[in-house]
Amino acid sequence: MGRRQTPAIDRNPLPNHPHFTHDNNLLRRRKFPIPNSQFPIPNSQFPIPNSQFPIPNSQFPLYIEPFIGAGALFFDLQPANAIICDKNELLVTTYTVIRDEIDELIRLLRQHSQYHNATYYYQIRAIDQSANYAQIPAVIKAARLIYLNKTCYNGLYRVNRSGHFNVPVGNYRDPLICDEPTLRAIHHYLNQCQITILHADYHEVLTNVPPKSLVYFDPPYHSPAKQNFTSYHADGFDEADQIALAATYRTLSQQGVYCLLSNADTPLMHELYADYTITIVSANRAINSQHTGRGRVNEVLVRNW
Repeated sequence: MGRRQTPAIDRNPLPNHPHFTHDNNLLRRRKFPIPNSQFPIPNSQFPIPNSQFPIPNSQFPLYIEPFIGAGALFFDLQPANAIICDKNELLVTTYTVIRDEIDELIRLLRQHSQYHNATYYYQIRAIDQSANYAQIPAVIKAARLIYLNKTCYNGLYRVNRSGHFNVPVGNYRDPLICDEPTLRAIHHYLNQCQITILHADYHEVLTNVPPKSLVYFDPPYHSPAKQNFTSYHADGFDEADQIALAATYRTLSQQGVYCLLSNADTPLMHELYADYTITIVSANRAINSQHTGRGRVNEVLVRNW
């Protein structure tokens, strides 16, 4: 699992590996059928279906996703022992609320669904600019986040430098604001398995990772033209952050940890991960602030095995 001597670029489905399997039932343990197989907030970025990549077998000790976002891979694999983390405090709050306050969350989302229109949307959007926003209960913040992402333009998540959500209302005939079956399925999964939810920078959760664990990195994508949804949190994630993340990837690889990373197909990504296997995939991207960044785009999937 150390650094490769010759870079490999693969444009085909990933091959078999003795420590990995395409039999997803070994890992998923479909006790918790999640209708949409992801968190009910957009920006899920995992670029290829699980049938096309090898995943660890059920013996790996720990799954870590330090940029959890919408958690598409996490909810598809459904590991029994996992740490999920994000620097976006509101997103982490929402995961926690789904785990701990599901009934009140659903009640509030039904209320948002009942009153939704453009005027109501902008009233709810402006809540994070109020002087007492920090004192608002977590469940209200979580319901607001889900509501805004279900009804905003193009499903975009974006904040300004002050950390205020600034996406205009979308034009949807009948948005599904309260996806109760998915929310309740996620609630049961988070409560029945050993899932730790943390608000932290990725560095903080990647110390003392057990060998043979799986870490999936889904950071804000590298965007030289700054055309992705970016501004995921007020601090951003720039090129220096991408370089630092690659150094962490190398360190974990040297420690015997399985690492998987998805990102944009840019020259920098090929340079930073030249010692590992790079799979180029074509993914459908509906979420982008610019229309040129939507549709089919090339992305890279980097693995160290």
